[in-house]
Amino acid sequence: MSQLFARKTVDQCVADGAIGGGLRRSLGPLQLTALGIGAIIGAGIFAAIGTAISGDAGHVGAGSAIVLSIILAGVTSAFAAITYSEFAAMIPISGSAYTYAWIIGWDLILEYAVGNIAVAIGWAGYFDSLLRGLGVELPRWIVTDILTARHDPALLAAAPHLGLIPIVFNLPAFAIVGVITWLLVIGTKETAWVNTVMVVLKVAVIGLFLVVGLKYVRPEQWTTPRFAPNGFTGISVGAAIIFFSYIGFDAVSTASEEAKNPQRDIPIGIIASLIICTVLYVAIALVLTGLIPWDRLNVPDPLAVALQYIHADWAAGILALGAVAAMTSVLLVFQLGQARIFMSMARDGLLPAWAARLHPRFHTPYITTIVTGIFVAVFAAVAPIGVVLELTNIGTLFAFILVALGIIVLRRSDPARPRPFRTPWVPFLPLLSIAFCLYLIVSLPLLTKLRFVAWLLLGAAIYFMYSVRHSRVRREGEVVRS
Repeated sequence: MSQLFARKTVDQCVADGAIGGGLRRSLGPLQLTALGIGAIIGAGIFAAIGTAISGDAGHVGAGSAIVLSIILAGVTSAFAAITYSEFAAMIPISGSAYTYAWIIGWDLILEYAVGNIAVAIGWAGYFDSLLRGLGVELPRWIVTDILTARHDPALLAAAPHLGLIPIVFNLPAFAIVGVITWLLVIGTKETAWVNTVMVVLKVAVIGLFLVVGLKYVRPEQWTTPRFAPNGFTGISVGAAIIFFSYIGFDAVSTASEEAKNPQRDIPIGIIASLIICTVLYVAIALVLTGLIPWDRLNVPDPLAVALQYIHADWAAGILALGAVAAMTSVLLVFQLGQARIFMSMARDGLLPAWAARLHPRFHTPYITTIVTGIFVAVFAAVAPIGVVLELTNIGTLFAFILVALGIIVLRRSDPARPRPFRTPWVPFLPLLSIAFCLYLIVSLPLLTKLRFVAWLLLGAAIYFMYSVRHSRVRREGEVVRS
């Protein structure tokens, strides 16, 4: 049992940044902020906001009160962002929150890799819509996952067969992950510039939505009872769903080893990206619910539907292009983060040593990048999006809870440690972060919670069967017992 509580000192964590020759420090605060915006603005605000507003067969929606849901989810994320910033400035190495706890490394697979599966599926849907808008109709059997296709006999009949097995898979989702993997292998700096261009494009498209829609807004749709048709229950459930729109700001911390001045720039990147996105989300929600009745938004492309509702079809087409760009940048940032989490776990011996190798020319963790790419691409080609989204949300909220606990523990166990950025009001602010995260977890479906427990049990089994015996801390006899 003692190995369950084994931990590394902060000095060991920082020293690990030099292992393998180190990553190139090429990112400044502007690029890190763009990295955060690129991770945050994506499938959530372009797709999940519709379900959060209208609800579906499994839950009620927030209605026009989605603005309050966004603020509730944003406050939860802000508390987590502040605690993340202290850790990232104090321990400026790759690996995101994994650096602070092994179980978070396993948990964050749900946010980065599994979350990226959902984003890839969403990207493929918008890409298919964009092509159809241009008059290009792809066969349905190469843009649909096999589980969804089981309910469509006509699609199965039209698909080619390998013997008795129909060949049905999501080719666009598979292909975009392949392109993203190649970009991440050739270099972080090149990836960051691609991401920055995409961030500028999607923010411009959101600006177009706001400008075009603003003159059609009807303020009476924000009044009672339209404002909160399902009361505080709808607002709470809406917050739990729209939280997916905030997932990703912590990806900035995965680039700590590649930041020029991580102690200063990482907190700037995290907090600035979160503030910018919250302002944009509130503006989008106000315009969206002012354009169209709230109960008509349970669709996969609510912003485009709202523009079509006011007969601005030309703007809806441009918006589809922006959504493709938005989710491309999310794919970039999430896959970058997952590869570096695996790299950090391998440095500690919790994964095989080959997972920590850097490319001799590009200085990127190319093996874990490729492995992650294969995992995401294969499941994106065959999996439905619903289950993936739910697991991503609960996994991320749990990671935020553990990070907040870590701040409290380190303030007591290592109070003299230099902290370039300090979380204020410890332990009260971290405890508030924990309370808000727990509240959103409670609002998620029971089946999601059961799946998450199963995921943690699988991670514990891997830890005790492999990782605990190969841990570098254990081998070197440098265990510090709690």
